[in-house]
Amino acid sequence: MLKRFSYYLLSVVFVAGMVACGGKSHDHFDHDHDHEHAEETEHHDHDSEEHDHDAKGAHTDEIILSPEKARAAGVKVEEVKPGVFHGVIHTSGKVMSASCDETTVVATISGRVQYKNHVSEGLKVAAGTTLFSITSAGMQLADGDPVQRSRIDYERAERDYTRAKILIKDKIISEKDLAVAKAEYEAAKLTYTSMKRTRSEGGVAVSAPRGGYVKQCLVNGGDYVEAGQPLAIITQNKHLYLRAEVSERHFGDVNKIRCAKFRTSYSNRLYDITDMGGHIQSYGRSAEVNNSYIPVIFEFNNTGDVVQGSYAEIYLITQDRHNVITLPLTALTEEQGIHFVYIQVDAEGYRKQEVTLGESDGERVEILTGVKQGDRVVTKGAMQVRLASASNAIPAHNHNH
Repeated sequence: MLKRFSYYLLSVVFVAGMVACGGKSHDHFDHDHDHEHAEETEHHDHDSEEHDHDAKGAHTDEIILSPEKARAAGVKVEEVKPGVFHGVIHTSGKVMSASCDETTVVATISGRVQYKNHVSEGLKVAAGTTLFSITSAGMQLADGDPVQRSRIDYERAERDYTRAKILIKDKIISEKDLAVAKAEYEAAKLTYTSMKRTRSEGGVAVSAPRGGYVKQCLVNGGDYVEAGQPLAIITQNKHLYLRAEVSERHFGDVNKIRCAKFRTSYSNRLYDITDMGGHIQSYGRSAEVNNSYIPVIFEFNNTGDVVQGSYAEIYLITQDRHNVITLPLTALTEEQGIHFVYIQVDAEGYRKQEVTLGESDGERVEILTGVKQGDRVVTKGAMQVRLASASNAIPAHNHNH
């Protein structure tokens, strides 16, 4: 009986121990389950954070500029529409004075030149203004003093003509001889009268034959000149030539050139030949000697702010082309040789877009790739939009699209 009781007691203790051990195992199992659930929840939250971050990151390339700030920065937007453009030959050249506007002042007699009235290049002169005087005083000339010689020639011709008129009455000379004597007399008289009228104490005065500006002085004070030698060039500066140098590879397009636009080396202003009353004057039919370029000449009215002799960047306009997408040059920005524009995506959002360029006429440029019809592109204030993007001064975009 005692043995059976002991066996029963051991059994109860064993069962109680198993129950206690089983309870602990269950608690440990629950703890592991909770830990795994927590890790799963944490992992899920982390994924949510990454998803939210990605969702926000989708707009990191968008630049936000409020309408108020855009107006203050002078931002203007243009809707892209294909239209008519033209072929362009981009080259260089030079502005020259028109030959019809130039007059050369020449020496009327041989002698030494003296300046009058401080003649210098760019000086404005009126017709009849004395520019130089020429004197032979103190010089041993083969024919003597020109004025004195012209007086002697005149007096001799006068005597011969007077004598011829007497001889013709007695029919000693022919009518032909009388006519020759008369012609020599009138020519000598004209020369002497002209020199006498222009002679002064300093010599024979040389005047400007027409009004204008002294373009170039060809002699220095004290130089010896021969009669008929150029002394100076006067230009009225009313008309100018634009000489474009066209590569011979464009020879087939030269006869298609309609007009030109140009920009001088000293100004950013773009001039249009058509707006200045200009037209194409001529073009070469072959390349010049020792030069692979063909000259194309335009004549236009001088508006007063174009300097003759200045070099120019020239855009020669050829035939029209249709269905071409173009933008103003002010819409472009450049980074390491790559061109970009900024497209407006909504009222306050802008996106940077790379573009490929075609021909440009100095005012607008053809866009080959990067934008399409209907896009709204920033055409003024693009640099301000670019600076806003680079400085990160604009807060991140958090509104939904």
